[in-house]
Amino acid sequence: MHLRRPVYPVKTTLIAALLAGFVGVVPSTLHTIATGGDWLESINAVAAIANVENLTIGWRVSVATAIHFAISLVWASALIAILPRRQPLLWASAAGVVIAVIDLLVLAPIFFPEVASLSFWPQLADHIAWGASVGTVRALRLSP
Repeated sequence: MHLRRPVYPVKTTLIAALLAGFVGVVPSTLHTIATGGDWLESINAVAAIANVENLTIGWRVSVATAIHFAISLVWASALIAILPRRQPLLWASAAGVVIAVIDLLVLAPIFFPEVASLSFWPQLADHIAWGASVGTVRALRLSP
């Protein structure tokens, strides 16, 4: 018997990417606040991807938000498509760890040194929270 993987609507992926994009910055933001760090550090690192460090803070936040959403959308699209029906929250959280390794330890040092310079552990926590958010959306929207 051939089992077809359900095709999820674009709406599911957009919801997952939006929710995960917001939730996925909470751990590192809380860490930054708790340790008295610079709350602009992550924003500036992401904004550096588009080479807009010289813009006003409002524009840097806007650009960083757009970039973060685009990255979240790409990863959420892949994850929503492959997550199993059983335990999607667990699998998506584990995928967040794998994505963190790819994003932060493989791609960032080569292409985005400003992102690579951010502290790894808070960013890993962000990725796990991000994955859990995608998994939650996937679990709540079981039918295609």
